[in-house]
Amino acid sequence: MKISYNWLKEFITTDKTPEELSQILTGIGLEVESLEKVQAIPGGLEGLVIGYVKDAQQHPNADRLRITKVDVGGPEDLQIVCGAHNVAAGQKVVVAVVGTTVHPTAGEPFKINKSKIRGEVSEGMICAEDEIGLGTDHAGIMELDADATIGTPAKEYFKLNDDYLFEIGLTPNRADATSHLGTARDIDAFLQSNAFIKSLKYIEDDDSEVTLKSFINKPDVSAFKVDNQDRTIPVTIEAQAACPRYVSVTITGVKVQESPQWIKERLAVIGVRSINNIVDITNYVLHELGQPLHAFDADAITGNQVLVKTYPEGTTFVTLDDAERKLSADDLMIGNAEEPMCIAGVFGGANSGVKESTTAVFLESAYFNPVSVRKTSKRFGLKTDASFRFERGVDPNITVFALKRAALLIQQVAGGVISSEISDIYPAPVEPFAVEVTYHNIDRLIGKAIGQDTIKSIIQALDITIANETAEGLSLQVPPYRVDVTREVDVIEEILRIYGYNNIEIPTQIRASLNNSIRPDKDSVQNAIADLLSANGFNETLSNSLTSSSYADSLDNAVKLLNPLSNDLDIMRQTLLYSGLEAIAYNQNRRQTDLKFYEFGKTYFFEDGKYVETQKISVFVTGATQAEQWNQKSTPVSFYHLKAVVDGLLGRLSITDYTIDEIVDHEFTYGLQYNFRGGKTLVKFGSVLPGALKKAGVEKEVFYADFNFDVLLKIVRNNKIINKEISKFPSVRRDLSMLVDTAVTFGQLKQIAQKTERKLLTEVNVFDVYQGDKLPAGKKSYALSFILQDEEKTLTDKAIDAIMQKLIYNFSKETGAEIRK
Repeated sequence: MKISYNWLKEFITTDKTPEELSQILTGIGLEVESLEKVQAIPGGLEGLVIGYVKDAQQHPNADRLRITKVDVGGPEDLQIVCGAHNVAAGQKVVVAVVGTTVHPTAGEPFKINKSKIRGEVSEGMICAEDEIGLGTDHAGIMELDADATIGTPAKEYFKLNDDYLFEIGLTPNRADATSHLGTARDIDAFLQSNAFIKSLKYIEDDDSEVTLKSFINKPDVSAFKVDNQDRTIPVTIEAQAACPRYVSVTITGVKVQESPQWIKERLAVIGVRSINNIVDITNYVLHELGQPLHAFDADAITGNQVLVKTYPEGTTFVTLDDAERKLSADDLMIGNAEEPMCIAGVFGGANSGVKESTTAVFLESAYFNPVSVRKTSKRFGLKTDASFRFERGVDPNITVFALKRAALLIQQVAGGVISSEISDIYPAPVEPFAVEVTYHNIDRLIGKAIGQDTIKSIIQALDITIANETAEGLSLQVPPYRVDVTREVDVIEEILRIYGYNNIEIPTQIRASLNNSIRPDKDSVQNAIADLLSANGFNETLSNSLTSSSYADSLDNAVKLLNPLSNDLDIMRQTLLYSGLEAIAYNQNRRQTDLKFYEFGKTYFFEDGKYVETQKISVFVTGATQAEQWNQKSTPVSFYHLKAVVDGLLGRLSITDYTIDEIVDHEFTYGLQYNFRGGKTLVKFGSVLPGALKKAGVEKEVFYADFNFDVLLKIVRNNKIINKEISKFPSVRRDLSMLVDTAVTFGQLKQIAQKTERKLLTEVNVFDVYQGDKLPAGKKSYALSFILQDEEKTLTDKAIDAIMQKLIYNFSKETGAEIRK
């Protein structure tokens, strides 16, 4: 948001410099992101002074040049060669001395140097209007009034006031500060309370009272009067919920023309383009008071009546930008007896706006429902200065004041008379917010006892009324324009904001409370997983929870958006698969093919009448495991690379009690699924289906793991941590190679082994799988390794052989396995 320093000073009496105000604004929550000096004209007339031509003689070597002696208030007169036909002794003129850079109205700036012109020294330039950017006249040098003081800087003589532009990073909650008045109110609150706090230091008598003094100067609208009632235009509100208040007046006899320079310059400083005097006034008041206005050509209001209503679905309407738009049944419109004229609070129509031929204006100042305006604005993709303010919530009680202010300015710059009474339809006035605050909570949340008098002074300076006071606290009436102050904590935040965050001292004692959260908590588990994956070369991604419905297998249980930003972002995601695939496609399109990603995120479903959110972890690998080098070729990633990552992650979390099944899932060509007790899925991982890759625009094979983080977290929290001494006795490895049916999985064999030997068997791994012509039909070969360890003694060969025989027997009994020798 752009705020002009000079404009701001019209609202508030202060001698604070722009830099000082910048610090104040940032300190009270209106962060100044930049402060820029804006010159009234390019160059700001720097280096130009008022001079007196003492003498002017013909140049000996040129018919059209004259040699002048000019007094510019220095110790010596300057000799200046001048080519203007009207230069003469006795004139007061503008002089550009040597070293000055002048900025002409047309052309590039240039520097004045001491030079010789046709053999005569020239120590400056006597200036014409267009040579210094003051106008376009080049008929001769500027002749100033005789009372102009010699040596006065031209900037002072012409009363040029450079401006400063504050670029404020306005937060969405501060609807009240979207104008120069709103910004001035905050500065005023700071100055009032600051003056009050300082004055307390000099009061010795406890009975003394210090009164607040406001520094605000609001525009005077007392001159507003109705001249006649020749052009009354009735207004009917048919959609009261969307338009709680509508104020209007008619002005006739206006002349639409270019705005005066002071209006154009003021709007230009804040980046608003001048259109014509009527439209410029509506923009002027919007940025001055924060109240959007709209001016209609009164002669374009068919039927001499205005209707505030919605129109049937599909009604067409042509806006100011000549675009034809189809209305929804919820779009609030301002219409006449036959057709819509304006999208309420958002954008005007092509046929009802003020034109050069307009002589009568119907002026609107309304309060529209913020939700209604936001929905319409987003649906049409129209972001205007008006919608920006209506969406956040304007002051419903400033509408009449703003209307009068605009009407008076229109009469000032466009003439005309007020030809109707002010129509004010406001059936249910917006009441102030009632808020109770206690001194105890104020001191507790601020962290410092700042005194009841100071608290009350800040509250009153913020234009909040103290309705009742007790020993414990205050009953307050908060003005409706402060839509962000509706609770006790909001009031306390306001008090702290104006009192000053920097005035809260660092405590000398440490205050802390014990954390009773479950250990390990979600963040620590997530950090442990992220550290592990990052250490293994994975990059974390963060993607949008909104996605395209084209990725969903079924929309029956999808969480759909009522007002999507685009058709590609119309549902909440049901899987993290496509988020990762889109990231992979983006990188592959930029020749980055060896990729390892992970993401923490949620999936969303609507099941049994409830919204269900599940926290997930997705892991992706594609491309090569390492780049090709002179001594080794690149190795493409495989399913087993991903399996190693999955096993490592579960091992890091000490999760070992799970079953392994082959996956049957619509997202995978093949893969595995690890299930915890009770059938809860820990993770599914494998090769992504080609159809899914095609949808996301990925060409190479991708391996994907889908962890249920909620299940992982619950298991980790329930795991008992047992600390024990590292075994002093060695572990032993034994291998078995066996022939089994192709339907037998490693997971089944691992379960049989773990049931057979629960005490000494610590690990079971598969290190080779073979299936081919050398084996009988329907058979495959597994090579398994078994790690055995006794915590109390060294295992003997006899004990190891006994365990292995039991394993062989149970493998054969339950799966028909044959040991290969």
